[in-house]
Amino acid sequence: MLDQLLPRSADNTYRGQKLALWLFGLVVLVKIAMSVNSIFNGHTVATSADGIPLDTFTPAGAQAVVSLFAAWGLAQLVICALCIVVLVRYRALVPFLFVVLLLEHLSRRLIFYVMPIVRTGTSTNFTVNLVLLTLMIVGLALSLWNRRPARD
Repeated sequence: MLDQLLPRSADNTYRGQKLALWLFGLVVLVKIAMSVNSIFNGHTVATSADGIPLDTFTPAGAQAVVSLFAAWGLAQLVICALCIVVLVRYRALVPFLFVVLLLEHLSRRLIFYVMPIVRTGTSTNFTVNLVLLTLMIVGLALSLWNRRPARD
């Protein structure tokens, strides 16, 4: 399994299930949309999707949160760009990038568990993140599941 996560050569030879490539592409597209939205529409994302009460913050505090959302969105966009390069040219690394996406996602959840953000009302990010987490886990499993070699 380690050879599938860290192949000796980073080429376009993909050994996993084809469905994993589609799930990988779907996860990356959703994360791109979320990233761009966080960069250009951070205030709305923070207040509606994440339920952060920016209206109760000082103007400087609200601006700091919006700036952090934009910075986080940019970091996610860079990861997504790397994912697109892998999907197009270096498919052997798809399982590795599924692991990277999962580690980032789960580490972020751990940080928010240890240092929770005060939220008001209901946020939609729990459902979206649960769906993304499920897609990443299923995609990783499928990408590690070798296809049967063609019979002669």
